[in-house]
Amino acid sequence: MKTAILLINLGTPDAPQTAPVRKYLREFLSDGRVIDINPIGRYFLVNGIIAPLRAPKSAKIYQEVWTDKGSPLKLYLNELVDKVQERYSHDVDVYGAMRYQNPGLDEVLAKIEKKAYAQVVILPLYAQYASSTTGSTAQRVMEIMSKWEVIPSVNFINNFVLEESYINSVAKTAEGFNYEEYDQVIFSYHGVPIRHIRKSCKVPGCQENGCISEYTNERMYCYRSACYETSRKITEKLGIPKDKWIQVFQSRLGKDPWLQPYAEETVIKLAKEGKKKLLFFSPAFVADCLETTVEIGVEYQEVFEENGGEKIELVPSLNSNEFWVDAVKEIIDKNRLFK
Repeated sequence: MKTAILLINLGTPDAPQTAPVRKYLREFLSDGRVIDINPIGRYFLVNGIIAPLRAPKSAKIYQEVWTDKGSPLKLYLNELVDKVQERYSHDVDVYGAMRYQNPGLDEVLAKIEKKAYAQVVILPLYAQYASSTTGSTAQRVMEIMSKWEVIPSVNFINNFVLEESYINSVAKTAEGFNYEEYDQVIFSYHGVPIRHIRKSCKVPGCQENGCISEYTNERMYCYRSACYETSRKITEKLGIPKDKWIQVFQSRLGKDPWLQPYAEETVIKLAKEGKKKLLFFSPAFVADCLETTVEIGVEYQEVFEENGGEKIELVPSLNSNEFWVDAVKEIIDKNRLFK
């Protein structure tokens, strides 16, 4: 009764140069769950405008975070896989894959198929469900596995917002930071277009304050609601009062309305109000990457200083810390049919 565990993150280019970055962007942005417009329009938008123009700029940014061992996102995934594997005996095999680029789902799931496992537990490393991340990953996994002659028992963990081990892990990364030393504590999540929220949340009037103030079973797949619930749980765990923290959304792409408030605009506003020191959390990113290290740590720091602020500090992501490894195992074990 052997079990395969598959940990999946979003993806990364194979190298920090224009050509591999362009290849990555084309695969990522051609996903109909990421840019959910007419396929023909999406093809010309991605291949004719976004990928050609964005790739050279993105390649330079990737060079800022690239390590001697390669992409930090891939490095942290590999370390997490190895450490989770150490927590299990011989009847469990742990694999890692990326939704886009390498190691790809086709390649990794082909290895799993050959082993004839009794069950496969799949954990996309996104705490909050979004169609463009978790939904896309689930769709691709199902497309591949549907072609197998033998399909084992499969358990797909599509969010872990309410897992205490996840909340405790994020809180633990903040040890050493005293929130009272900062003018504002900010929780920043990757943004998504408003239309994505309207399609995924099943509660009428999703854009009203209800989805911000309350996370219910009906709102389980409302990304915005899940983000606010995450922030509330972390601040309760750390004892950060309600008037000390705010929530923002970053990494907006295009001109369509995305979830607000926008992170960069908020940073500028706070600087102009006289705030000098900010503390950022980024709970949606379980591993440090461009969006944390560069976007928050470098780009927001620059605009903060330009508008009168002084210092932005970033709470590190979970990466491959031992307490996060233990949390991942706990989340998986709760969802294993055979133990």
